[in-house]
Amino acid sequence: MSEAMTDIPTTEDTACVPTTGTAPDQDAVIAAIATVYDPEIPVNVYELGLIYAIDLHDDGRVHMEMTLTAPNCPSAQELPEMVRDAVSHVPGVSQATIEIVWDPPWDMSRMSDDARLALNMF
Repeated sequence: MSEAMTDIPTTEDTACVPTTGTAPDQDAVIAAIATVYDPEIPVNVYELGLIYAIDLHDDGRVHMEMTLTAPNCPSAQELPEMVRDAVSHVPGVSQATIEIVWDPPWDMSRMSDDARLALNMF
């Protein structure tokens, strides 16, 4: 694992909307994640299968487990920050955190059918 990957903050507060005492809407969180595209691949990170878990909490916290296509991904620093920023703007989110995970390793089987179609990988 690259040393740079361990430097990504995972608990930093973001500029979020105050909470209402209920967990943020999962569909809204997924929609926010889907606005983030890998700069090298014309598919969003959610459809690529880079998001392994989304944990929604009643106090508005959202914790996500995310991977990258490879440890030496050129976008390794910016993609997690872009996801965190997108999710932080979802109504009801008080804090968005990202944990980079490598297990299980990402492979093309994690992509959605839409992503495979967009990348002509059927």
